[in-house]
Amino acid sequence: MSFPYQNINLPIVQVIPEILSLLSQENTVIVNAPPGAGKSTILPITLLEEDFLQGKKILILEPRRLAAKSIAYRMAELLGEEVGQTVGYRIRFESIVSSATRLEVLTEGILTRMMQQDNALEDVGLVIFDEFHERNIHADLAMALCREVQQVLRPDLRILVMSATLDLPQLAELLKASIVKSEGKAFPVEIQYTGDYDQYFLSEQVASIVLKAAIAHKGDILVFLPGQAEIKKTEAILRKKLPDFSIHPLYGQLSPLAQKQAILPNRSGKRKVVLSTSIAETSLTIEGVSIAVDSGLGKTSKFNPRSGLSKLETIRISKDSADQRAGRAGRLGPGFCYRMWSKATHQGLDEFRTPEILEADLSFLVLDLLKWGIKDVKKLTWLSPPPQGAVMQALDLLEKIDAIKDGKITAHGIRIHQIPAHPRIAHMLLMAEANGKIGLGTDLAALMEERDPLEPTSGVDINLRIEALRRARKENLSIKGLNKIEKVAKQYRKVFRIEPDNSSIDPYETGLLIAYAYPERIAHARPGNNARFQLSNGKMAMMDHKDELAHEPWLAVSHIDARDDLGKIFLASPLNPKDLKSMVKEKRQVVWEMKKGGLIAQKYLAIGGIILRSEPLTDLTLEEKNNALLKAVKADGLHLLDFSDSVLQLIYRVSSLRIWNPDQSWPDWSPELLIQKPQDWLLPYLSEIKKNEDFKKLDLSSILLHSLDYSLQNSLEFLAPEKIKVPSGSQIKIQYRNDGDVPILAVRLQEVFGLLDTPKVNGGKTPLLMHLLSPGYKPVQVTSDLRSFWDKTYHEVKKELKRRYPKHYWPEDPFKAEAVRGVKRE
Repeated sequence: MSFPYQNINLPIVQVIPEILSLLSQENTVIVNAPPGAGKSTILPITLLEEDFLQGKKILILEPRRLAAKSIAYRMAELLGEEVGQTVGYRIRFESIVSSATRLEVLTEGILTRMMQQDNALEDVGLVIFDEFHERNIHADLAMALCREVQQVLRPDLRILVMSATLDLPQLAELLKASIVKSEGKAFPVEIQYTGDYDQYFLSEQVASIVLKAAIAHKGDILVFLPGQAEIKKTEAILRKKLPDFSIHPLYGQLSPLAQKQAILPNRSGKRKVVLSTSIAETSLTIEGVSIAVDSGLGKTSKFNPRSGLSKLETIRISKDSADQRAGRAGRLGPGFCYRMWSKATHQGLDEFRTPEILEADLSFLVLDLLKWGIKDVKKLTWLSPPPQGAVMQALDLLEKIDAIKDGKITAHGIRIHQIPAHPRIAHMLLMAEANGKIGLGTDLAALMEERDPLEPTSGVDINLRIEALRRARKENLSIKGLNKIEKVAKQYRKVFRIEPDNSSIDPYETGLLIAYAYPERIAHARPGNNARFQLSNGKMAMMDHKDELAHEPWLAVSHIDARDDLGKIFLASPLNPKDLKSMVKEKRQVVWEMKKGGLIAQKYLAIGGIILRSEPLTDLTLEEKNNALLKAVKADGLHLLDFSDSVLQLIYRVSSLRIWNPDQSWPDWSPELLIQKPQDWLLPYLSEIKKNEDFKKLDLSSILLHSLDYSLQNSLEFLAPEKIKVPSGSQIKIQYRNDGDVPILAVRLQEVFGLLDTPKVNGGKTPLLMHLLSPGYKPVQVTSDLRSFWDKTYHEVKKELKRRYPKHYWPEDPFKAEAVRGVKRE
């Protein structure tokens, strides 16, 4: 079967021969093509019969579910087949593929899961990353793993990256790939900025602009809104205002029929208004559009501390997104775009969207990598490396839920990885199954992932939501807000192969399951019954004191506004502390009390930061004491230790030699660096420390000097002496500087009579900067060339000094004069 792409009038067709030629010779190619060029549909099915595939599959990774399904249906239609034959798709909780499927469209984490099952992707010849400019975290992870497979196991595996806008030279350099550019055939689009607006009235403002556009221009209208709620509200307004138009929403949760109606022209010839999320920016072709109305808002996945999961948040779009949205109006002819912001606001927009990997929770990514066998994320090829802080946070969580131990994935972690959910949710579901509460677990998981279906005034008890869900399910009711939750719960029931559970709920069982998902959010009431709770992560949180759960002694919190000072609890469940026996840990704590000074040593039983019982520690070890003292130095060493001028001069001498002589082994010293590594130089001197004043008594100069090996100690005095002897016989201190700059010798001029040249240090390589002083120790000259000073400047200086200090000795010939310390008469 050879697909006749030459008969199709789309821009991508012109560059397909170049793409085929490159892929036959290279294993990685980048295609840059604008929206609507045909790259997502025409190109993949054209590649199916290429020799380099050797009969293997093509996988296409899409960042959005709606686009994945739409593209799969479009390609199947072009081949004259049903989805599930040559072309199929897999998305979370849904797939249509068969043994005949050779081209699979995937989304979310499906590709990485497939790679975990088959590390070499043995039956895959080509992986296509579509709309890579959207910088979806799953795409970034899949790319890193595909490059690993390509470099280690499968050099014949082809990677094709397709993007509308991106920093392509950087990507090409990273992947060592050729770039093929398709110019497309976009028509000019006139832009009108309508000015900034109040987002509270977004739907009303959008409807007003759509009415204006409908009157001023011909053609169908594509409206970009941030999400489903805004789309529905705007749809209700426009159905009343534009009764002769066909109004269509377009977002990921719609049925395939409703999506098709939004994409295709109206059969009755009516003008259309399509109200879409950012899905219509690139991945879908909507026919008949010549007008775009852009709200300037979109959704992005960000780590949400309230739920501990990544959630979609509304943000202002970047310039590249705005350009793509405007370009949708110029597909068929000259178009018009209304941007609902000002030109000044536009100038302040980011050039490109922020990669999701820089803002998202990385728990699943780190678990994926550990399952793959990679401990160090830096070893993979990343366009944007995962932030180290987020990686450490992910490792900490995975250890708390027993997914990893000693940096390695556990058997429980492998089971968590197999469930299509966030690791927190997967762990909770597995614990629910183990305790015979999987029905409750599936309902709770769905509630955790979706929006609260009840009004905020309903209180924080999450059991009220479970009861409402079960009541609606039992009575077969369709209730807004609960329908989507039930859809997700149903998918989880399929995973665990169970029937719905509509029985009554034990709130303490709910609390225990939440504690499994959020062990750091076990909450214990503070004394006083003021609706304040201490969380096991050490932070404090509160709720309305009138809430029914306000007086519970123990809670498990699922949703919280995790502010630094006092968080607000949104959803929680009562908790029986007897159920937490497995979470109670015996700990030893030895810390240095900073304010009063002194060690505090105790052992205690605790759940995280919640101390249940404590008592003094009587068997304190030397290691525990030293660790506490070292920790105190690291935390407050600049205050505790006496970094006097003499100590600083020693540090500067060593630092200067390190800069002057990089080939020598001088240590990197500064007060800040030294207190970060006290174990390297201070540890043997801490045994007698009992109070803060004892730190001040430590002779840091002697300690530091002895931390140098014997040869460096000798070299230090020779290369960077503390003092230098001048002709008067005085020993003058040299002032070294922390940046390796020229050291200063501040000396009275009379004491250097007879000294012909500037003294030098560092083995005669570094001249000192001489600050020549009057008898009253006032600077009269700064020079690094003493001989030149005697020849050219001394006699002018002498006139002034002789006038001010007539009793002192001011010879005519300073080269031969005797140096003096005090007064010497003529």
